[in-house]
Amino acid sequence: MGSRRLYYGAVDSTDGARGGPLGEGPAAPELQALAVQLRRMNGEVSRLAHAFAHAESLHATDVQALAAILDAEDPLTPGRLRDHLGLTSGAVTACLDRLERSGHIRRSRDSADRRVVHLHYEPAAKSAARTFFLPLSEAAARAQALSEPGEVAAALRFLARMNGELAGTESPRR
Repeated sequence: MGSRRLYYGAVDSTDGARGGPLGEGPAAPELQALAVQLRRMNGEVSRLAHAFAHAESLHATDVQALAAILDAEDPLTPGRLRDHLGLTSGAVTACLDRLERSGHIRRSRDSADRRVVHLHYEPAAKSAARTFFLPLSEAAARAQALSEPGEVAAALRFLARMNGELAGTESPRR
């Protein structure tokens, strides 16, 4: 009997058996290839994020928090960051304390409700991060230059839908 590996909810078997949402139907090979490419890209981005964490004497979770603060449309609160990262309040407080001490973020009180704290990425730290992650930006620009018209827009729409689907899923409890 062949071996079985779990990939993003699907079972890929060396004996040809497939199961799960990615392993059935005519789109299965395309979805399997997509899962492989997403894992590979995630691995490369994670490699850069870990190198940044090491260079800045941060934890990997700190870098995830910085990314969430950077990407938020409105300033995040510690509670929203906790929900986003799936951490306890104490773990988020420790993370934010490290980021604030290291000059990456600042906390500010909301002018209308002083109980509300907003998190802001410090401009100098943001600039340093942009410089560190420049190879990622350059790689994206090269890949875009090699793409046909409309491909990047289609990829963005797909990734936005994928992120929306993932945002609605429950993480398994440990």
